[in-house]
Amino acid sequence: MDYVVLLYYKYVEIEDPVKVMDWQREICTKLGLKGRILISAEGINGTVEGTVSNIEQYIGQTSKDKRFIDINWKKSEGTGSAFKKLVVKVRNEIVTTGIADKDFGPLKKITGKYLSAEELKEWYEKGREFYVVDMRNDYEYEIGRFKNSIWPENLGHFRDVPKAIKSISNLKNKTVVTVCTGGVRCETASGLLIKHGFKNVYQLENGIVTFMKMFPNTYFEGKLLVFDGRETIAFNADSPDHKIVGKCRVCGAKSENLVNYFDGGKNTYGIICVDCCNSNKVELERKPASQIGKN
Repeated sequence: MDYVVLLYYKYVEIEDPVKVMDWQREICTKLGLKGRILISAEGINGTVEGTVSNIEQYIGQTSKDKRFIDINWKKSEGTGSAFKKLVVKVRNEIVTTGIADKDFGPLKKITGKYLSAEELKEWYEKGREFYVVDMRNDYEYEIGRFKNSIWPENLGHFRDVPKAIKSISNLKNKTVVTVCTGGVRCETASGLLIKHGFKNVYQLENGIVTFMKMFPNTYFEGKLLVFDGRETIAFNADSPDHKIVGKCRVCGAKSENLVNYFDGGKNTYGIICVDCCNSNKVELERKPASQIGKN
């Protein structure tokens, strides 16, 4: 493996986000890293790619700051071209909710209980009653998801969570496990569920990527969509145990072919099988996932 993509976040109070932004940009530039880093008064959320050596140097330099010393760094194989450039920005939130005066989330101590990958696997194996609620976008859920998981209706973007919660109100007294790519969205989403009266809320610690890396081709089925040039990732995808869960939006055939296309004049992203693409059943305008949304 020559290149590594590093996914990470940390909710922590940052007094001077601009100063951290300048510092992070300087480190990444010197090490030749590309990717996206968002910084706010509530923390940091980043995905960067570089050589194995330079990524390790980045981790070492960033970890020297006591605020970031205990970050969980999630690594996956890169390509050297996962990102076209480096973007380091200051934002109001590291995950956009659009909710003013946010009174929930990890910094407010209103967030779901952590459930490790090992514990979730054990829950599946023991047949425990629980409900996995996927807090990602529809096209992320289409290409890969946990067995028997639930996607709240109308969850097009994370800012849609408050209205999407209504579609799962029947689970308020059940054990709920929220999941997302690397964990950052669930830190906030699980807190929002608690605010809306859900009684027993967990969040998958360190996200789907950690579970599927530890236990490939088990209870997470399909591929994981990532918001960079790789588009999707999987672990042991060549194994006969790898299961394709995605279905073509046109013909219903099993597929993992994600494309950008027009649906009723609207620019849309989702699974359209190769046969339907080749037979011009949709009008295509392909773009990588990095241009469709954010991690």
